[in-house]
Amino acid sequence: MEIPLFILALVAAFIYTLVASIRNSSRIKSLEREILSLKRLMAAGVTSPVAAQAESAEKPDFAAETESETAPGATAFQAEYASEPEEASATEEVAREEAQPAPVATTVASPATKESFESLLGARWAVWAGGLALALGGIFLVKYSIESGLLSPAVRLSLAAIFGLVLGLAGEAVRRKAVPGIAATYSNAMIPGVLTAAGALTLFGVVYAAYGIYGYIGPGMAFGLLGLVAFATIGLSLLHGQALAGLGLLGSMLTPALISTETPNIWALFVFLTISWLATAAAARRQGWTVVPSLANAGLGLWTLGYIGFSETISAEPPTLALLVMLAGTIFLWPGKTFDTPPAEADETAAPERRAIRALRLLLRPSLALNLTVSMAVILPAIGFLFADGGIDTHPALIVSALIAALAALGAARHYAVWPAIIAALGAQAAVSLMSRQGIDFIGLINDTSVSLPPVSVGYTAEIAMALGLGAVFLLCAFSFLKRKGADDADFAQLWAGIAAIFPVWLATASFVEYGNLGRDWLHAAYGLGLGLVLLAGAEWLHRQNNEAYRKPLNILVLGSFAAFALCLHTLTQGLATTVLLSVIGFVYVLATRYRNWDVLPWVMAVASVAVLGRIAWEPTIVGPQNLGLTPVFNALLPGYGIPALLAVASAWLLRDWPGVRAKNFLQAIASVMGLLAVAILIRHAMNGGTLDDSVPTLGEQSIYTLLTIGFSGVLMTLDLKSPSPVFRYGSMIAGVIAVINVLTMHFFTLNPYFTGENTGSIPFLNLLLIGYLLPALAYGGLAYYARGKRPPPYVSMLTVAGAALGFAWATLSVRRFWQGENIADWKGFLQGETYSYSVVWLLIGVLLLVLGSRFNARSLRLASAAFVLISVAKAFLIDMSNLEGVLRALSFIGLGAVLIGIGLFYQKILTRKPQA
Repeated sequence: MEIPLFILALVAAFIYTLVASIRNSSRIKSLEREILSLKRLMAAGVTSPVAAQAESAEKPDFAAETESETAPGATAFQAEYASEPEEASATEEVAREEAQPAPVATTVASPATKESFESLLGARWAVWAGGLALALGGIFLVKYSIESGLLSPAVRLSLAAIFGLVLGLAGEAVRRKAVPGIAATYSNAMIPGVLTAAGALTLFGVVYAAYGIYGYIGPGMAFGLLGLVAFATIGLSLLHGQALAGLGLLGSMLTPALISTETPNIWALFVFLTISWLATAAAARRQGWTVVPSLANAGLGLWTLGYIGFSETISAEPPTLALLVMLAGTIFLWPGKTFDTPPAEADETAAPERRAIRALRLLLRPSLALNLTVSMAVILPAIGFLFADGGIDTHPALIVSALIAALAALGAARHYAVWPAIIAALGAQAAVSLMSRQGIDFIGLINDTSVSLPPVSVGYTAEIAMALGLGAVFLLCAFSFLKRKGADDADFAQLWAGIAAIFPVWLATASFVEYGNLGRDWLHAAYGLGLGLVLLAGAEWLHRQNNEAYRKPLNILVLGSFAAFALCLHTLTQGLATTVLLSVIGFVYVLATRYRNWDVLPWVMAVASVAVLGRIAWEPTIVGPQNLGLTPVFNALLPGYGIPALLAVASAWLLRDWPGVRAKNFLQAIASVMGLLAVAILIRHAMNGGTLDDSVPTLGEQSIYTLLTIGFSGVLMTLDLKSPSPVFRYGSMIAGVIAVINVLTMHFFTLNPYFTGENTGSIPFLNLLLIGYLLPALAYGGLAYYARGKRPPPYVSMLTVAGAALGFAWATLSVRRFWQGENIADWKGFLQGETYSYSVVWLLIGVLLLVLGSRFNARSLRLASAAFVLISVAKAFLIDMSNLEGVLRALSFIGLGAVLIGIGLFYQKILTRKPQA
């Protein structure tokens, strides 16, 4: 019994020494302030030149001291946010001022030079190593006494405790008297702090040895003594610096882990951890520290995670309340309002920063360590409650909601709390998604006894309430920040507007998909409708503030309102109604441009059109294959594709004079695509007997698509002439290129009846070859003629060559059909008359193209003519000479020669006329 009392007495003496030191330090500082005031009064009177010089050297010290007193630990950290604490006491400052003459004082006030390696090695490392050596020396001394059996355990513990107290007292003595004038220079290697840390470590070891090795004291007393040493160490850190505070924090966080008991008290554990956190935060507030409070955040979070992971039955209230206290302390205690200043406004004459730079500045706001640690210390345990292996006495949805809501409140309360806002939003979505797939054993604890309750999955009321409630919390926090701080912080205002626009809709969507009635859900519908109206009301309020900082947040809120209305629509409707009404909602925003000139309104229609295209890609039949009628044109495809296309066209027309060029161009493009898609899908439905599937189209169907694309290119070209637009200009050429690609791949190879064996029809001229080759050839010719002078010459030449190639293919395949019949498959081979006919037809095509090229002065047609003539020549010499016999061979060469001579005569006349002209 004597040993515990002795140890308790030593600890009490340690605490008394601490209190006395702090009290004496306060009295000394008060006297120093009075002395400095007297010096100021003396300086205002008659002074000698020497005294005036000394006073000028003292003024910077006085200004620094006054600033430290009026705003301890805050003003210096507004600029750096992470600087070292000022360790020099006012006693040392006065002693130096009184002992040194004026010239020396002037030297002290000069800027510090870079520290040499000798100074670093001798003045810093030596101190650190010496402190470690003292601590190890005490340990080795105890080890020697144990191995030698010189002293009893009680004596050894008593001597160790005395040694720890002596180290602490020595540190205090050195701090006061022994080493004046070095505190400011070696603040992170102060001998008093190292001695005090060694003493604290010694006392930690003594208390734990008395409990864990010798059993002199019980768990309760050991817990209390370790806690007292830890708190005392944190208190002494106010005099010796942040490193000592870290040691005290480490001791306080390890104390519960070192003490084991058969009946652990969870409330006592987290009350102790909360007090440790508050003590650390209070010390950090006084000194302006950021590292140690960040470690305190991490420690409390790790303790909560450990409790969740290793407890068979979880009492959720103690850790939850501890985390909530940590969040409240972050808002009001430390850092509190220290860093809560709006960012400096950029100089109007300076070049605007890039968005990436502004986003990086936003994410790196001080203090980054505090923001990240407090956020992760809250969100990880919140999600951890969802994975608790054992039972839990409170519904996880309530715990998660409380923690995330408090974290979001931190994000909305301070300018620096960017990461809490982001992590709260992402954590909410993760928690809702995980809860829907994670089975949770929910038990009730009444008077420490387990009571079986129904599973939480029945009714899903708590899960739905959590998802929708957190969405409402984010909305409230966003509007709170926009109202209180948004005008001074445009970047953070945009972030909160984005959170309000995205996450409430996202959470409600997850709730609807997992727990809602997918047929018709009035709860989620009402939530979506209300959310959309609130976002629109918020946008209108921002508009009436007439502040440029609110322009982008306003646009973001309007986009979010459309997403909310879209959610409402999906909860009440399906199929055709959803597709059509989605486009109608977007068109309403277009009509709103008559009343508000918000930049985002046209983009809402663009987003709605993209959403409609997404629904079409998901279900091309709109109403499902089993519900799609067989009647051509007049079926569900007509309104499903046609109405959104018409609304998109109407939007593009209404916004033809809109100042936003990008939005206008995008709407024109999307309207063009949707119109083309509507016609194409109706054609495919009609050509396939009323069915839509992924089968390869026939040549006739593909020909219709090619003709449609060619016509689409011509329509865009006409629109560009009426209302010049880059969308129409480049869109028309893109459509032409796509049509040419279709011809090269589908018409000539994939769907060519010569390769596929498809029947061409019984009617000689009105058959598959007409629609597959001749009509596209004429269409290309007409488009090329229309594009002359309106589009680049290479593009016009491409269209001309494509038309000529299709005409050549039609003539060649028609010759084969004449000789082979309806089926012109390649396996039938070639007849001699057929081979001769090809030469005649190709020469005629060449001559015809030559005439047309001369008539319309189209060089591309004349070049195509030359290509066909060369093909005919090559065929005559390579094929006809070996395959034809008798009169056919002779006629082939005679005809070829006559044509070539005629072409030569034609070019000679043309060339002889040009110089005369």
